[in-house]
Amino acid sequence: MADNESVDKPCAQHSEDDPPAPSVRDGVLINEIQLLLAEKRTYLAFLRTGIAILALPLSLISFLIATSQHYRVIQVWPLLVPLLCACAALAVFGIMMIRTAVQKIRHADDLIRKLKEKNTVIAEFIE
Repeated sequence: MADNESVDKPCAQHSEDDPPAPSVRDGVLINEIQLLLAEKRTYLAFLRTGIAILALPLSLISFLIATSQHYRVIQVWPLLVPLLCACAALAVFGIMMIRTAVQKIRHADDLIRKLKEKNTVIAEFIE
């Protein structure tokens, strides 16, 4: 029982200028923010993947243009049409991934901003 009594007594070492000790609610807020930051990192990886997928058809078309003097388009059009369709599909898919990732990142930023506005103690530690 002596341990419980020492927990309930205020500590004489704390002054009035010290910030308040973090409560359980502050811990929950910190966990929520950590979760949102983890989601934001995931969306940033999603964004990076979308950019890479978008860059693939662009680099392939650039390669085809650079080597166009070595072939005649009329002779290889049965190969070029499906290739260009695949490049267009990849470009659209990459753009959709980028758009989705940016929306999700903005949403996570808005939620973090709202949590910062609710608790000023947490706002000191997050930019």
